Amino acid sequence: MKISDENLTVPQLVIFIHPCVSTDMNLKIAIGIPAFNEEKNIGRIISALEEFDYEIIVCDDGSLDQTGNIAEKMGAIVVKHEKNKGYGAAIRSIFTKAKTIDSDILITFDGDGQHNVSEIKDVLEPLISKKADIVIGSRFLGEGENKIPKYRKIGIKAITKVSSLSQNLNIKDTQSGFRGYNRKALDEINVTENGMGISTEILMKASKKDLKIIEVPIIINYEGETSTHNPASHGISVIISTMKFTALDHPLKFYGIPGTIFLIIGLFFIVWTLHEFSLHRVIITNIALIAAGTTIIGIIFLLTSIILYSMVSLIREQK
Repeated sequence: MKISDENLTVPQLVIFIHPCVSTDMNLKIAIGIPAFNEEKNIGRIISALEEFDYEIIVCDDGSLDQTGNIAEKMGAIVVKHEKNKGYGAAIRSIFTKAKTIDSDILITFDGDGQHNVSEIKDVLEPLISKKADIVIGSRFLGEGENKIPKYRKIGIKAITKVSSLSQNLNIKDTQSGFRGYNRKALDEINVTENGMGISTEILMKASKKDLKIIEVPIIINYEGETSTHNPASHGISVIISTMKFTALDHPLKFYGIPGTIFLIIGLFFIVWTLHEFSLHRVIITNIALIAAGTTIIGIIFLLTSIILYSMVSLIREQK
């Protein structure tokens, strides 16, 4: 869809607000859609959501097409980012806006047209019935896995394995953008990532807060893919994010264990160097360099683990 009367060179992100009535209370439900250069999809997504009478808020995240213009003309409220800040920044803006408008529940829903609007009710149900604090629409439950292209399936599973192992998370799809959060989750999770690593950050912080996380099956439409997320940069972003938060959560393990290994290797080569010198009065340069290098690295890692552990412990005590 094109808007011919003006050219808006800014991208989008969408939120939808819907007052939903449960069996015992009125709930204010927000549906947030991060969208970047999605002028081909945003119109039909908004149209599909109209049957639920959602209020739509668009956070413009730097698109160069008519995404924001279209959303605004279809009745959405547009909140602008001056430039593209990334998926994580878009989700963070959604979280902030959802709390500002006193939402009880937030659903995040990708803007590339691959999610099914009818499945929103499946993500909502465990939140409304208070069975979970966070609900993930998983592509690896039910029939959804059969719809995923092989190259994507391998990548998603690899990233999920890395992020799950770091925090002992028993989650099949840590990278799904189709999620639901209750107000407790919104209040207790402070997100900081700008990139794709935010999906892992949220789950790590939710796990630390002992928030209840469950998954429900969803089916993604991959026909005519229009996703703007580069798979390589996505994977790198998630791995870096996972390493960063693991290092902060468990500095003694993250830095201390490899530091100890390097130190042991260094000591072995030091003994070897001294042994050769005592026998032949010759210092073997290669062995000596390995001894010095690994010993220094080991000491640096161990000192880092101790300093970081002390800092993190102090910060936690002051909270």
